[in-house]
Order: sequence, then structure tokens, then C-alpha cells
Amino acid sequence: NMIKLNFPDFEFKLKKIDSKTFIFDFLRKKYFLLTPEEWVRQHVLNFLVLKKIPVTHIAVEKKIIFNNLNKRFDVVIYNNIGNVIMLIECKSPSVELTQNVFDQISIYNMKLNSKYCMVTNGLDHLYFKIDQLSKKFIFVKDFPI
Repeated sequence: NMIKLNFPDFEFKLKKIDSKTFIFDFLRKKYFLLTPEEWVRQHVLNFLVLKKIPVTHIAVEKKIIFNNLNKRFDVVIYNNIGNVIMLIECKSPSVELTQNVFDQISIYNMKLNSKYCMVTNGLDHLYFKIDQLSKKFIFVKDFPI
């Protein structure tokens, strides 16, 4: 049973197979194993739609190659001309949002140059932009786009 997250309540399609629960991802149009991280991600996707982000501007599990490593981003938002405007990293609710998490996302962002980032464990949501010159995080109070 998944915990209540700090997002509006959304209707999810769930199904059980062999005592495992799966959740439907309306963007990828299929069911995924319901892990704590997937629970957070599905809330984020619904939240983005609520914020009027067009579904055509949202990518899930976007793969990039960074230092010869494949890295998947949980959620990436593009603008009208296809530039990344927000990176979203979803953690399980049991994961604390520490400096490590920020360092990780800012390193990956050197490749994508997103203006904004969001880090969430479903309970706490942090939004920030990265000052490209000083490499410092500037926190913003609310969903910035």
C-alpha cells in the first residue's frame, strides 16, 4: 500500500498480476510495476498536466549519454522549440533530498542545460534554477513554468 504524497489526489489505473501491483502510465501508455519511485513519478506526471504542460512536451525516462554512461532522466519538459526547460528527478519517499541529489542533477544538467530543475520524493518538492556561471542553485518557491 502506497503512502499519501504531497500532491493533489489523482485517479490512477492499477492492476494486480501475481500479487504484484502495476500502475498505468498515460504517457508511455502501458503498465509499470508500482514501486515507491514510480508512485512519485506518476503523481508528478499528473501534476504537470494539472499545471497545463502539454503532454507532447513531456518525456519520461529520457536517455542521455554522459561521460560514456547511459543516464535516464525521470521526467524532462521541453518548450515549443524542443529545448529542455525542466529536469525532474523523482526519488522514493524514503529518500532524503540531500546535497548529493542536487549535485547529481546539476552534473547531468551540464549536458542538457535546462533552465529549471525539480527534485521530489513525493513529500518535499524543491524547485531551483542553476546559475550557469557560478554553478549555484537558486531556489524558487513554486512550480516555475
